[in-house]
Amino acid sequence: QVQLVESGGGLVQAGGSLRLSCAASGRTFSNYAMGWFRQAPGKEREFVAVISWGGASTYYADSVKGRFTISRDNAKNTVYLHMNSLKPEDTAVYYCATPARLFKLYTRSDDFYYWGQGTQVTVSS
Repeated sequence: QVQLVESGGGLVQAGGSLRLSCAASGRTFSNYAMGWFRQAPGKEREFVAVISWGGASTYYADSVKGRFTISRDNAKNTVYLHMNSLKPEDTAVYYCATPARLFKLYTRSDDFYYWGQGTQVTVSS
């Protein structure tokens, strides 16, 4: 059974940085893309970033491009989201997710099958 466990959220001032981690287990991590999504109160869940199975390809939402970096360590079965220059509008619960199909790269949340429990990121102004 695939399990995803996020960590690293917290409270940070605007302009600050955080690094989120997502530890995966239950299948061959290096065969699957990994994504980060977020959901703010009263809003729909939105795509943040995705990384391919080997790490060669990454895609970002326009709202975070240039500020966030997604990376992965296949030896540790972990994906990271490095967040810099944080803004109050980045406040949300952040989820990592992975699709059911191997060697497929997606950006729509409907294409991701396994989800973590989420970690809260709060950016104060």
